[in-house]
Amino acid sequence: MIPAMDLHLLRSSTGFSAIRFFPRYPSPSPLRSRLFIKQKFRSNLPFPNEKAKYHRELEAAVEAVERACRLCVDVQRSLFSVEGRIIEKKDQTPVTVADFGVQALISLELSKSFPSIPLVAEEDSGFLRSNNLVDPVISAVSDQMSFNMKSLSHDDVLEAIDRGGKNAFAMGTKPATYWILDPIDGTRGFVKGSQALYVVGLSLVVEGEIVLGVMGCPNWVVDATYKSITHAQSYRNSSPGLGIIMVAHVGCGTWKKRLKNMLHSSTKISSDWTRCFVDGFCLVSDARFCIPESQTWESLPLSVLYKARIDDDNVGDKEICLLSAFCGSLCKYLMVASGRASVFILRARSEKLIKVWDHAVGMICVHEAGGKVTDWKGRELDLAADKVERRIIYPEGGILVTNGKIHNEILEMISSISSAV
Repeated sequence: MIPAMDLHLLRSSTGFSAIRFFPRYPSPSPLRSRLFIKQKFRSNLPFPNEKAKYHRELEAAVEAVERACRLCVDVQRSLFSVEGRIIEKKDQTPVTVADFGVQALISLELSKSFPSIPLVAEEDSGFLRSNNLVDPVISAVSDQMSFNMKSLSHDDVLEAIDRGGKNAFAMGTKPATYWILDPIDGTRGFVKGSQALYVVGLSLVVEGEIVLGVMGCPNWVVDATYKSITHAQSYRNSSPGLGIIMVAHVGCGTWKKRLKNMLHSSTKISSDWTRCFVDGFCLVSDARFCIPESQTWESLPLSVLYKARIDDDNVGDKEICLLSAFCGSLCKYLMVASGRASVFILRARSEKLIKVWDHAVGMICVHEAGGKVTDWKGRELDLAADKVERRIIYPEGGILVTNGKIHNEILEMISSISSAV
């Protein structure tokens, strides 16, 4: 029995369904009745629609992420000149107008075409309400929406954010269809300025399988001649060649192209898609590793066998190259999927929950680029381990992301070292 709540079953023309709990209070007039189209826009995909079962969902996701990336760039430009734009959550993770703005924007954009597909996302509006930041979020969202509202109200924005919040949906134990969103992965880097990488990540799960993913990285250096992430990060957002969007669809591969409108309008950029593949290293000693900034190489089992050199081309015997990437988890998946890194390894800590939005979109991008993602026991990550909310995953030991060629060898090393300890 659920007090003071109504239970409704939502369905769309795509056949998706989800159970949603609606509080019993007067709601504003329906969103659709207050909308009119401002701009019709669809991104061309790098593969024929007939090969992609979820091409409509992917087109909508690409458009939403591109708009979200422009929102991030706009907010970041004003971040350090407008007082009060940087705030702290209880877990001390910086949250900005961009985090909430991205979640509201993508929620609004997706609900336009797919209103019955629920959203699992990082933020909820409680903190936003208590810090009186609704107005700047409305302003940021309004500038990037693909449609105009006669009046984008506080309730519109707060409800859009809470559509992805913790208490919006109860999935139940059966396979479900839902979006997973990380508004900004790498927020600490975002608030430090343009040199640190951050990602807007969106994926779709259908019956327990990730079927598509989109990652936008507004300050990614496209030029592949850079030898290290540190070298690439020495360039500012104003430099030509920055910003990519990466997409993956089950069975169609992983692709990337330049982000639109990230640069000055007079700058000519190519909008061509290029196929992404993991690197070809077959030896662990040749591989390029990346790890979370919160962990050290010495905390990982492989440190028993190899010492780490930071971005060093002269790696010696019993040493590995460790890329110093100041960014969140999703950007490290992006690095592996694009061939800039060979391995991303994360150790699970009992005191820290691993959130699904930090990994879901990266998983399909790496898989479709030829790589592999498992826990330290070699098992696939279980997105339904959190049987009700689908917000937490529980990988045994940790998460291992590789180019696939050295995956089993690293798993064997981890197993043998762990057994000897």
